[in-house]
Amino acid sequence: MSDDYRQMWKELGLDLDAHDALLGVLGQAYQDIYLAQKQRPEGMGYFDFVMSEVHGLRIKELVDEKAAGRKIVGSYCVFVPEEIVLAANATLVGLCSGADFATEDVERMLPRNTCALIKSSFGFKLGKVCPYLESADMIVGENTCDGKKKAYESLAGLVDNLYVMDLPQVKSENGKALLKAEFLRFKAAVEKLTGVTITAERLKDGIQTVNAKRAALHRLSALRKTDPAPVSGLDGLLVNQVFFYDNPARFTASVNKICDELEKRIAAEEGVFAKKTPRILVSGCPQAVPNWKLPMIVETAGAVIVGEESCVGERGTRNLTDDSGQTVEEMLDAIVDRYFQVDCAIFTPNPDRLDHIQQMVAETKADGVIHYGLQFCQPYLMESIPVEKALEDRQIPCLRLETDYSMEDVGQLKTRVEAFVEQLR
Repeated sequence: MSDDYRQMWKELGLDLDAHDALLGVLGQAYQDIYLAQKQRPEGMGYFDFVMSEVHGLRIKELVDEKAAGRKIVGSYCVFVPEEIVLAANATLVGLCSGADFATEDVERMLPRNTCALIKSSFGFKLGKVCPYLESADMIVGENTCDGKKKAYESLAGLVDNLYVMDLPQVKSENGKALLKAEFLRFKAAVEKLTGVTITAERLKDGIQTVNAKRAALHRLSALRKTDPAPVSGLDGLLVNQVFFYDNPARFTASVNKICDELEKRIAAEEGVFAKKTPRILVSGCPQAVPNWKLPMIVETAGAVIVGEESCVGERGTRNLTDDSGQTVEEMLDAIVDRYFQVDCAIFTPNPDRLDHIQQMVAETKADGVIHYGLQFCQPYLMESIPVEKALEDRQIPCLRLETDYSMEDVGQLKTRVEAFVEQLR
């Protein structure tokens, strides 16, 4: 990374020594996990570049946007509508929450038995190592689970620009009305932040930009259904992770480019794994950068991941927003309709999620499901047992895993995954 970046990080208030240590670990992990893969599509070179510059060139672009008067909005959740942010001439970026950092400091503020994802978001703030967080003009929290809800009360004392969005917990007319009221409140807050009034034309542009991003990922997901798999699950996950950071138009073009390449591979019956390799769907908690532990274990155990039923995956991108409305009101209703379909485990009851898992198993021709739960993530862990039971009642093998971000349990997880893969053979 160049000296220019060091100056930029310093101006953002990062702890340079801690940040160097993080980048060193991140770079080595990427080398060992991603660059060690065989027969990767050439188009993944773009995503390798994005990861190598994830705290460099991309942050410089955001800093340049800020200098030109554009606002940056940071978010922790797929419920934050990017369409509205773009329509107000702002940029939405995902915030860091995929690795342990500054754990001792975090545990002075949060209970030790808080889920890794929440602790990670605090660790990146307290450790001063997330340039996305430090460059955001507004940080959007959302009341999904109880852990996040209460943690945002503490985070409010660490940042001066936190906006918390309330979310419904029941799929009802009242729930939908709450979501609409919250999106209207968010629209007003973003307009106030940017000084830009969201017009019908701006909102339509925002919807079409985000739809194009999601449609490119739908195309990739469809190609991953082929046997032999034309791309690894690790690379599929990486593309889904980059979705949250990259410039939307450039991301969309890069995903479509890799899809062109994969179509040629499929026509030539070329895959990254042999035909008849056991196919696994990963379901459950989100896997944010640099949380690559589970796919690494699965794919070195002789299976291939063919889909992610996750917020960083299908759940986050499944539906497009209807862009046929002509007024701001009509388009906002379409945005509410789209986000209300997200089947997060916070909803009760949540039958849609079980339907989606089974639908994905059928579409991806998965041989089995691994349900990935982060320790102390109450909503997904509570759903994991009913999910496992429902799948097994339908003769779909399911392995329930509960883990965190540390590497301490890799040996134990490996043993369990290898036994599961053997069972699928």
